[in-house]
Amino acid sequence: RRGLPASPLAGVQLPKPQRPLPVVLTQAQVEELLTLPLRLPPSRQAPPWMPLRDAAVLELFYSSGLRIAELTGLDVADLDLLGGTVRVRGKGAKQRIVPVGDPALAAIARYTREAAVRSGPLFLSKLRRRITATAVDLLLHRYLTRSSIPFRVSPHKLRHSFATHLLDHGADLRSVQEMLGHAHLKTTEVYTHVTVERLKKVYNQAHPRA
Repeated sequence: RRGLPASPLAGVQLPKPQRPLPVVLTQAQVEELLTLPLRLPPSRQAPPWMPLRDAAVLELFYSSGLRIAELTGLDVADLDLLGGTVRVRGKGAKQRIVPVGDPALAAIARYTREAAVRSGPLFLSKLRRRITATAVDLLLHRYLTRSSIPFRVSPHKLRHSFATHLLDHGADLRSVQEMLGHAHLKTTEVYTHVTVERLKKVYNQAHPRA
């Protein structure tokens, strides 16, 4: 720069660093994880309804793509079993209505019936208090270590898997944005890149001239 009126690099735009793509589970891995709570022998120290609660938690995570704080903050009154929806309080105190799939609805109905959960927090701890995010992480880790899944699965990875599988099966981006509670469509667009990467992988494996 010395002796020059301006830096010759002043107008050069550096390439933007690429955001890492979310790690997602395959549909087979999700199926394995969701069935574990009712397949493993229950803990003798835990109430008999605890495996049912765990199954309902995992089913709802994958069914509706909730954030962990959204799931632990749910009350019984937020769930509409007949309508198949849940009212979610998201970031910035924004509320949204999210569809819930039939397997998740059935799992929640069975859990609430067996645990006699009729009002207040939807998901309870062993001491019948609202479940914490730490407890959800621990239950997920417990089932993960008993599965064949070769990597760490966080509640957020189930959210990633929810969004990616929806797009894989033809959901439009705007609807997925609404269900995830993203304020901006750009945040949701990362999942389209995951889907494209999957398409490329299938193409390379299957096309004779790939």
